[in-house]
Amino acid sequence: MVETDILIIGAGPVGLFTVFEAGLLKLRCHLIDALPQPGGQLSEIYPKKPIYDIPGYPSVLAGELVDNLMEQIKPFHPGFTLGDRAETIEKQADGRFKVTSSRGVVHLAPVVAIAGGLGSFEPRKPPIHNLADFEDNGVEYIIRDPELYRNKRVVIAGGGDSALDWTIYLADLASEISLVHRRTEFRGALDSVEKVENLAAANKIKLIREAQIVGLEGNGKLESVTIEQADGEIKIPTDHYIPLFGLSPKLGPIGEWGLEIDKNAIVVNTLDYSTNIPGIYAIGDVNTYPGKLKLILCGFHEATLMCQSAYKFVYPEKKLSFKYTTVTGVSGFEG
Repeated sequence: MVETDILIIGAGPVGLFTVFEAGLLKLRCHLIDALPQPGGQLSEIYPKKPIYDIPGYPSVLAGELVDNLMEQIKPFHPGFTLGDRAETIEKQADGRFKVTSSRGVVHLAPVVAIAGGLGSFEPRKPPIHNLADFEDNGVEYIIRDPELYRNKRVVIAGGGDSALDWTIYLADLASEISLVHRRTEFRGALDSVEKVENLAAANKIKLIREAQIVGLEGNGKLESVTIEQADGEIKIPTDHYIPLFGLSPKLGPIGEWGLEIDKNAIVVNTLDYSTNIPGIYAIGDVNTYPGKLKLILCGFHEATLMCQSAYKFVYPEKKLSFKYTTVTGVSGFEG
């Protein structure tokens, strides 16, 4: 049995940073994650992807950010239940929550912080009849190691941040890269759109708008893709086709915990990111509220305010005294 002050569901970047903020308040944390290692999507899906909107880092690889977060929380000795999923939750007579994992591990805590990101997820796949024939033989939905594409011909499809970011990143790595988007306008960050436009103008990438991939050809391994445009079809030789149409998220068992849900996300109060059940909070991509932005940076902010509220929930009789780490250092907070 695991007993702790805050039980964190999800060991992604927001869940990991929660350990740091809780540690400053001398609150113990334990994390549960279905993945076999900490880091969430950053470790599992795109460890080599650069992230540009973390303060103080003009660019940091996703895997490197996870390593830094793990180093940052080391002084607070968090516990981990990895490769296991939070399954059920029960309120106990003493006010604590009993969370049992799919493998039967029992966790007890007065506060539960759900930081499950998008929950369980799978990539959205385009409706191409023989798509499965080329999976892992030229078709990838997730870029884990960019070196796979060095000096290769690559076709990326999509119009969001992932498609734009990877097009920019692979432009100097692949021998030829094409970005195919079914619309004229992109949904990603304006700065990324501008960079892609500039790369296209410099003939470093091919930018094909108002088009979509409708066919794949090859003998055991992908050799070309067929692109449908308004004036007909064209065929492009390629080694890799990467459709980046986002992830289809599911809350999983958490959706059955009696929490208020709106469009597959947990509704929270922005005062402290509490849910409709006292003692249960939701932070990061898993929550929703007016003006919500799904950014790691925003999740860090939510975790900070949540921990302040959690302290008052765990110790209602104590007065919380806010201290700056610049004055005391981290060692001054260790228990």
